[in-house]
Amino acid sequence: MSLSIGELAKETGVSVRAIRHYDRHGLLVSRRACNGYRYFAPQAITQVRQIQRLIATGFSLAEISAFPDCMRMTEDAAFCPETRDMQLKRLAAIERQIAELERRRDCLAETLKRSEGKRDF
Repeated sequence: MSLSIGELAKETGVSVRAIRHYDRHGLLVSRRACNGYRYFAPQAITQVRQIQRLIATGFSLAEISAFPDCMRMTEDAAFCPETRDMQLKRLAAIERQIAELERRRDCLAETLKRSEGKRDF
């Protein structure tokens, strides 16, 4: 059984446009019917959900495409030995971003506190 792009979008809650984008980047495999429509195998549902989860953790499509099948083909896959270094680097980058945002927040709060005199943040 194959899924049309609309059916895949409905099953995953992801837009047709996003699915086309993933397909163009080689993250999904589709076949074209005589009418030019894309059709996907049922495992594309799992793949789309996993792609969404990886995007939500901060990985780009280029990074995701470099992941082995153990990460891209298994829904909720959290770890593959081949991806550990990339995941650790992503975590470190996120932690640096959080630290920078906290520094900016503290600086802005201090500026506001000094300018308003009595306001406490």
